Amino acid sequence: MTSLLNWSAMLRRMKRALLPLLTLSLIASASAQQAKELRLGVFPNVTHAAGLVGVQRGLIQKNLPAGVKLVVKEFANGSQINEAFAAGAIDAAYVGPGPAMNAFMRGVPIQVYAGAANAGAVLVARKDSGVRNVKGLAGKKVAVPTRGSTQDISLRHLLHENGLKATDEGGNVTIVPVDPANMPALFAAKQVDAALVQEPWGAIMETQGARLIANEKAIWAGGNYTTTVLTVNTRYAAANPDSLRGLLRGHLAAIDFIKGSSAGTQKSVAEQIYAFTGKRPNTAELFKALSRTKVTWDINLKTLAEYAQLNREAGFARDVPDLNRFVNLDLIRSLAK
Repeated sequence: MTSLLNWSAMLRRMKRALLPLLTLSLIASASAQQAKELRLGVFPNVTHAAGLVGVQRGLIQKNLPAGVKLVVKEFANGSQINEAFAAGAIDAAYVGPGPAMNAFMRGVPIQVYAGAANAGAVLVARKDSGVRNVKGLAGKKVAVPTRGSTQDISLRHLLHENGLKATDEGGNVTIVPVDPANMPALFAAKQVDAALVQEPWGAIMETQGARLIANEKAIWAGGNYTTTVLTVNTRYAAANPDSLRGLLRGHLAAIDFIKGSSAGTQKSVAEQIYAFTGKRPNTAELFKALSRTKVTWDINLKTLAEYAQLNREAGFARDVPDLNRFVNLDLIRSLAK
């Protein structure tokens, strides 16, 4: 009996001695597993101005933990972003709420941690197309960035409000998926009649002679709707909390810069769009594009819920997401204080 008690006491002493070593080992192991890079997806659009400025001015990299490298990947549309998230090729991305919702409901492990922009998309038409209003789109070809994009869903809603439907809904408006940076060339070649597109590509097409059919406020909800969110892979976020905080701090720093320096913002956005596409919007185009876009980390959850309904009505989802699981603004709110 005495030997058993001695053995039990010895085990307790060994446990107390080994526990600190075990804890240090687990911490070291967790540290070793933390990612050494953050792979971020961005579009060459003014609705992604926070990302473009954050990248071009080094604000995101500056806020990441020491030893974590920012790897920037350029994408043209939300479908490409969803494929990259599903393949594990990116850790975070600026993307429209439509594609993000659809990926989330298909089980892709992502969550929205911040807003990035409201409005910032317009409907334009070739001057020789004969289109002067939304009803004039009957029988026409209209470009959007990709099927199921935020702009595609917005266009279908506009069509329905004006008694029209897309051809895949039994109507006579042909919706054509086109990367935004390629839309000006398609207008020039008369391959499409109109486009619902993010800035600065709408402003660029206006410079080339396109007619503005609906500005950012006429697209939907008076312009008070989210067009871009900052989405992060939830597994990456859980394993790399310091990198997540750094990303959001860099995001906030970029938004502050945009609010404080119009000229600096135009320069940074132009430089990064040029780096991605080889096309540089001019000062007048960027001024117009930025005036149509509200750069903000906040999200209007009411209009986001309404947008989820539009996404379902458009046939891109069978249901609407649980916004309490899809959106988590707790960290960005605490950092923004």
